[in-house]
Amino acid sequence: QVQLVESGGGLVQPGGSLKLSCAASGFTVDYYAFGWFRQAPGKEREGVSCISSSDGTYYADSVKGRFTISRDNANKMVYLQMNSLKPEDTAVYYCATRYGLGYGRCGRYEYDSWGQGTQVTVSS
Repeated sequence: QVQLVESGGGLVQPGGSLKLSCAASGFTVDYYAFGWFRQAPGKEREGVSCISSSDGTYYADSVKGRFTISRDNANKMVYLQMNSLKPEDTAVYYCATRYGLGYGRCGRYEYDSWGQGTQVTVSS
């Protein structure tokens, strides 16, 4: 049974940093793509960054140069390092996964297993 648990969210001032973690269990992660998505109040859930099983990465234009996605297959972890945070980054962040997705696949409907989310608030 696929399970994903996010952690690392919180309150941070503009310009600050946070590192989100996603712990996977119940499956062998090596052939799975992972994605980080976010949903702000009143908005659609959007893809922030995704990483394929071969470590190909995708970033939304709004986070390029500020966020970095990475994965540690041995420990079944996926990370999102977020730097230079802005108030518009405030949202619930979700980790998601799907078997076999290739490079650049970061649409919300392409992923079929989701974590419960972690709140990120960027405010002074």
